[in-house]
Amino acid sequence: MSATDLKKEFGKVGVLYGGRSAEREVSLMSGGGVLKALQSKGVDAHGFDTGERNLAELAAEKFDRVFIALHGRYGEDGTLQGVLEQLGVPYTGSGVMASSIGMDKVMTKRIWLSHGLPTPRFSVLDSKDTTQDELRKVPDELGLPLMLKAPHEGSTIGISKVIGYSDMKAGFDLCAKYDEVVLAEEFITGRELTVPVLGAGRNARALPIVEICAPQGNYDYQHKYFSDDTQYLCPAPLDDELTKRIQSLAVRAFNAVGSTGWARVDFMLRAADNEPFLLEINTSPGMTGHSLVPMSAKADGISYEDLCVEILRSADLDLTAQEWKPA
Repeated sequence: MSATDLKKEFGKVGVLYGGRSAEREVSLMSGGGVLKALQSKGVDAHGFDTGERNLAELAAEKFDRVFIALHGRYGEDGTLQGVLEQLGVPYTGSGVMASSIGMDKVMTKRIWLSHGLPTPRFSVLDSKDTTQDELRKVPDELGLPLMLKAPHEGSTIGISKVIGYSDMKAGFDLCAKYDEVVLAEEFITGRELTVPVLGAGRNARALPIVEICAPQGNYDYQHKYFSDDTQYLCPAPLDDELTKRIQSLAVRAFNAVGSTGWARVDFMLRAADNEPFLLEINTSPGMTGHSLVPMSAKADGISYEDLCVEILRSADLDLTAQEWKPA
């Protein structure tokens, strides 16, 4: 399709990025990449930093549709999606409810369990009222090591690996800075995998699996976005049967929370028996130079620029507003 055709198809496009969450820096990188890609294809795309400009300015821009390149609160959690629906502006990604659920790791896990999908065992701790005695009991229930997570953050922000009982307090305090509750999760020893999903409902499809090989297994913020030490294997070296099983689980997990458009589903593959466990879903994944959705798409023969166009084309209020139609 020519640049003229794309400009006519999409009209005036806003790329929403930046924002006010702890993931602002990553969002600026994602949004900058998406904006450049869309403009290179001839799309009439304009950047809009929701952390520096207000909703009145967003309404005044009169965008025909928007690409949401925001991560974390106030962009990935359903709040902005609700505003855009009120304004009647089609947007990329999941609708209000699915975005809100996907942003909450605890609620996501509960829904997956209700659908019979595998996820590590967990418990939920109150950030303010959990006592020292209660903290010490968590390793007895979940084993060691274990993970502590702020359930409404992403990009490995507000996350701590607990090796021994003496680490619980410091790890808990770190996560409690970011959230009202702390998710304590069984640690699955094995391989870290992620699967992008495009589409919706019966038409949702999984892209090639990416295996993440971080130094000492430490896939933290620095290794995720800025370091070249982390290795990525795509497609992940798995046999065909296991690959299809994990991709099928990713699509089922995507549909279970009502996601639409695109998302990325994270897994751990247990070393002892090659059993996959769902960790979380990202309904507005990163689109930086180190991001995994573009990497997977490239392995499937889709360029970064074409991926951005495909995601933008999926922006449909009728689709995202359907809400809660799990497969």
